[in-house]
Amino acid sequence: MIDILIADDQALVRAGFRSILDSDTELAVVAEAATGREAVEAAKTHRPDVVLMDIRMPVLDGIEATRLITSELEAIKVVVVTTFDLDEYVFQSLRAGASGFLLKDIDPGDLIDAVKIVHDGNALLSPSITRRLIAEFVNRTPEPRPNAELDILTDREREVVALVAGGLTNDEIADQLYISTNTAKTHVSRAMTKLGVHDRAQLVVLAYQSGLVAPPDG
Repeated sequence: MIDILIADDQALVRAGFRSILDSDTELAVVAEAATGREAVEAAKTHRPDVVLMDIRMPVLDGIEATRLITSELEAIKVVVVTTFDLDEYVFQSLRAGASGFLLKDIDPGDLIDAVKIVHDGNALLSPSITRRLIAEFVNRTPEPRPNAELDILTDREREVVALVAGGLTNDEIADQLYISTNTAKTHVSRAMTKLGVHDRAQLVVLAYQSGLVAPPDG
């Protein structure tokens, strides 16, 4: 069972998301929050697997709430929910540790799939909208910043990180490199451990910022 916390200041949005998510037998909404502060406290109390986090909330905004949750409760995945596909705050959310983001007008089936994708460790990096946002995010950094930490990766791990940055899943990485899915997963996990990142989304941002891979076009 995947436990979910819904954080949004609009009761109607929370009710709509709850109705959709509770319709799947593999998902369970364990708590709701109407402010960023409530979201942080609910995360500490209920320890959900996934948090759906609105950006604009009273008391404490979703970005700061995301930062607090991901820094104190690393096992929890936060997915930022936004109204606009190029919301300025999405970039800050990635820096704060978000595992990905969704639009509020997402189809019900896609919302369910998104929660499962994040829970399985495949952060929401494949959709074209996400790649475009990450490209824009990286382009806001004047120049790639060489990161000496990347030197501790093996050649294979660097290759795998580059593929993760391209939005590939473990299965797709395995197919491309002619290795097993478990081996691909192991390489990804080791790279994240060595680089001190807790999520594939952060691995992607680091790959772009360091110049390991070039931002995707458009």
